[in-house]
Amino acid sequence: MDSDLLLERQKMKRRLIFWRSLAVGLFIVSIMAASVKLMIKRFGDHDTQLVKLKIEGIIGSDVSKQVKLIDTALENKSVKGMILYVNSPGGAVTGGEQLYDAILNFSKKKPIVVTMGGIAASAGYMISVPAKRIFAYNSTLTGSIGVLMESPDFSGLLNKVGISFDQLVSGPLKGQPSMVKPLSPAGQKMLQGLIANFYEQFANMVAAGRHMDIARVKELGDGRPYSGQQAVKLGLIDQIGNEKDAKNWLIKTYHLPANVKVVTLKPDLDNYWVSNYTKAILGFSMQSVIHHVFYKENLNYGGILAIWKP
Repeated sequence: MDSDLLLERQKMKRRLIFWRSLAVGLFIVSIMAASVKLMIKRFGDHDTQLVKLKIEGIIGSDVSKQVKLIDTALENKSVKGMILYVNSPGGAVTGGEQLYDAILNFSKKKPIVVTMGGIAASAGYMISVPAKRIFAYNSTLTGSIGVLMESPDFSGLLNKVGISFDQLVSGPLKGQPSMVKPLSPAGQKMLQGLIANFYEQFANMVAAGRHMDIARVKELGDGRPYSGQQAVKLGLIDQIGNEKDAKNWLIKTYHLPANVKVVTLKPDLDNYWVSNYTKAILGFSMQSVIHHVFYKENLNYGGILAIWKP
């Protein structure tokens, strides 16, 4: 009986190994199938398609994930154009510049149309100007062409509580600006020169993208935002409309199929669902905060910003 029991156990063990191997094999196959399905969903299996990219919330200094999505879509032969949805008050100048360059490069080879949400101002407007056509709502806040730099000064508070702070620098402008000392006249002049240089770059981007005279851009670019209605009249955007209007314009202008598929591009982030869930529960403002925590796109508030601050 012991030998019979041993044989039976060996048979059961072989069966268990078989079913375990089969389960592992099916799991691996399902993972591979899901990956293929994800790729098909992202870029589709059609000969002609459009892609949609959303730029929402504050633009951080690190936008490498969005830039990679734009570059990948540009290399895909089945992608015939892009719908860029912008709903942002702006953000870091460096992040805006990187997005601007990627969008400009895409626009030189394939058409881009921009459709604006509730706000597409400052750096949000900067990244929109390379598009072939810009759509916005009547109530969209856009424009706000300009840059700013902020640096807190706690010297008054430190003096009141009796705290002194010694700072050794190699030159009179090395420690400017400082959170523990007031900004000197020379430091203010130096930083104002930086602001003027960045503003000149911003104005040239708008002039090139909107085919406007630089003097006219600077006349409009005093930092103020404009409504969608005002922006159309001033030539800062092209048309009042939504995403459907933008898609139809692309189809008509570039002779695309009427039923062309639009594929939304999303960053490959583990916490992407957390951001969307938070947006649904708590609204856009909290979603923007969670977005920057999880996406690690930290905005350097000590640097040069292109952001609309009401």
